[in-house]
Amino acid sequence: MNLASYASNPVKSQGRIYKELQSQSRNDFQRDRDRIIHSASFRRLQYKTQVFVNHEGDMFRSRLTHSLEVSQIARAVARTLNCHEDLCEAVALAHDLGHTPFGHAGQDALNFCMQMHGGFEHNLQSLRIVDQLEKRYASFDGLNLTFEVREGILKHCSLKNAKKLGDIGLRFLNKKQPSLEAQIVNLADEIAYLHHDLDDGFRSGILNLAELKELMLFEHYASQVESDFEELSDDKLLNETIRRMMHSIIDDLCKETMMYLQEFKPKSVDEVRESPRIVRFSETMAKHLKEIKLFSTNHLYCHPRIIKMSFEAEETIKRLFNFYCEHFDLIPSTFLKNTDCEERAVADYIAGMTDRYARQCSATNAI
Repeated sequence: MNLASYASNPVKSQGRIYKELQSQSRNDFQRDRDRIIHSASFRRLQYKTQVFVNHEGDMFRSRLTHSLEVSQIARAVARTLNCHEDLCEAVALAHDLGHTPFGHAGQDALNFCMQMHGGFEHNLQSLRIVDQLEKRYASFDGLNLTFEVREGILKHCSLKNAKKLGDIGLRFLNKKQPSLEAQIVNLADEIAYLHHDLDDGFRSGILNLAELKELMLFEHYASQVESDFEELSDDKLLNETIRRMMHSIIDDLCKETMMYLQEFKPKSVDEVRESPRIVRFSETMAKHLKEIKLFSTNHLYCHPRIIKMSFEAEETIKRLFNFYCEHFDLIPSTFLKNTDCEERAVADYIAGMTDRYARQCSATNAI
């Protein structure tokens, strides 16, 4: 692996919470990736909502397929920039481990329920999972991941919460940047969801090609595709257009980032942390992405079908929370051992549920 001086290097890692012997065959970031893939929390992402609830259809993205797409984009960018691919992959695969069932609607509902007990935020929950809630090792709770992976998982954090997190929260207090690999995954996440949400929205029947062509970037590449190929099906036109859009956005990200690397000239990870944000889109591309976000909000996320799913999801989460707060004895004992706050144990339990298990619990307990 041809690493640049500014890339994260597992040999120079800030280490793990609990010291372990080095592997002779895998670097520490590889080991972290493998631990994440073999975790129960990662498997459960298969049945957690991205936009469409699992029972809506098998063709829609789940949190698992989203995480795989983020990982692929992040690795491609990391390779171009000579950053550490394994670190990008580990962060990408773990970044959504803390998501509740039913996507953002579930998170909002659980945060509402937890307002008097510290709130709920999926980034913090992802970190909580890899630090405490996974129970795979005899020597420690959690997965004991390296500092660099844990830092990348914690994409954003309030100053109030950062003060409670020790070293991992210092960059928020000191207004410093994370590693380049963490910055890459952050934008790879954005690239992935903006495109696959358009794709899923089209396949659901909520979006159509005429509406999608209102987007300047989509219309530009759709016109190219229609010029290059005759009599394409709508599916092929959509797929080829989105493929070209993603290629142009990833290419823009790499070129813009290389320009900032040349401007700031970081020679180490420490210098990356002291620099302004380096991984970024051009101003023109950032405007295109902003347009896509606004379009998705207005045409997809606020569509009556999605709003109905979200409302039902929020009500399910609230009912589950209230039920288990009155029946702590029904929560597995392992959750109660992870906190002195019973409500936090309830939140941990519910957040770990898949969509269908949450629906099943709600139906079984007639709540």
